[in-house]
Amino acid sequence: MTENTETTESRFETGTVLYDPATDRVGEYRGKAGPYALLRPLGGGREWEARPESLRPADPGERLSAGVRAANSRSAQGPRTATGPAAPVRDCAACADLAALRDEARARHDGSAETDADVLLRRHQLRYHAALLGLRD
Repeated sequence: MTENTETTESRFETGTVLYDPATDRVGEYRGKAGPYALLRPLGGGREWEARPESLRPADPGERLSAGVRAANSRSAQGPRTATGPAAPVRDCAACADLAALRDEARARHDGSAETDADVLLRRHQLRYHAALLGLRD
């Protein structure tokens, strides 16, 4: 190994937030791929390769801007999961039974069983009541 490669490899630890002037982006150092450093955008996303000799630790303003960009991106995507427990469809015995199972589990403070019952209720609704509730898979 050459001295230059050893110096580059020891410069950054995994997780270090770096500024890449070639792309004008801030990313988290993930490791090496051949002669390149792998960076991932803060908040996740597609990694990119950068020349290690051009990288430097991101200053506080760059870190803040990248963090705000990541938060805005997550916010624009909307919620990832449904909010709150599924409500049973009126006059559906299966919905009522699954909701009762969920309520019983909640009363026993059994979070796992409560989640299981809610998942089953949502699956039932997706399969049998999707059009009525405006659901899609």
